[in-house]
Amino acid sequence: MDYRIIWSPEALSHLEQLVRFIAQDNPAAAAKLGNAIIEKVLLLSNFPRLGKIFREAGRDPLREVPVPPYRIFYEINDADKRIEILSIRHGAQQEPDIK
Repeated sequence: MDYRIIWSPEALSHLEQLVRFIAQDNPAAAAKLGNAIIEKVLLLSNFPRLGKIFREAGRDPLREVPVPPYRIFYEINDADKRIEILSIRHGAQQEPDIK
């Protein structure tokens, strides 16, 4: 399938912030989590429907995939064979306003 991955500025900012925050206390854990998130996102290029449909949106192109304790929110564009990473949130945070 090989979908192209696009990171929104918001998602990149979330990733940077969470890695920096964790690195303050545990740089190794921050690197491990950051790499796990990136690896999960890269899996989406071959398996775009790996995540479940984002329940708040209730439509197939908007999905989420977990990297505990975080959730990666993304949108599939089959016509352009593109996946846009929209947001990364901690499981305890409010869900993003994407619809």
